[in-house]
Amino acid sequence: MKTTKIIMLALILIAIILAIAVYPKLPDKVASHWNAKGEVDGYMPRFWATAMLPLILIGCFLLFLVLPKIDPFKRNIKKFEKYYDLIIIFVMLFLLYIYILTIVYNFGVKFNMNYAMLPALAILFFFIGAILPKCKRNWFLGIRTPWTLSSDKVWEKTHKLGAILFKVLALIILISMFFAEQAILLFMIPLLLIVIIIFIYSYLEYKKEK
Repeated sequence: MKTTKIIMLALILIAIILAIAVYPKLPDKVASHWNAKGEVDGYMPRFWATAMLPLILIGCFLLFLVLPKIDPFKRNIKKFEKYYDLIIIFVMLFLLYIYILTIVYNFGVKFNMNYAMLPALAILFFFIGAILPKCKRNWFLGIRTPWTLSSDKVWEKTHKLGAILFKVLALIILISMFFAEQAILLFMIPLLLIVIIIFIYSYLEYKKEK
């Protein structure tokens, strides 16, 4: 955990230094949201556009410290502590990557934000798929439905299925990049289906167990 804290604090420091360095060079209104076609459809004031990520990363760090202590299943978190740490770090790296893309775009380098974001999103989902079977029952990380939280067996079975589905989703995300404007749609629909499948599967497994 000590190494994880150092890495997380380093990422926060990088975000803060980057925010301070780019703030004077950004326009008053910063492009901050893109539609399904990769076109800008939302802006933020310069201050919040630069300050938001450092604040989010600090929030992630605080949650990292607090959640294992207040989780009713905190003993279980100890069993997969290194994977818990990795999940937090990967999420922070993903957010930092999106932050850098946003800065580069607002410096005048125009590109399709969706295409730049999708490979990182695919890596994140594949990583989550690889980690899911390692997660033990807890209230904050993993696939949390009323039924997975009520049974270790249902938790394990649901996470094994989720691991496969998230890896498949990672592949779908990469493939969707070849379909231009439909890329986001081709990602969102399978994601929604996966959520529904996992929800129903955990319920059926719980009923089967009872």
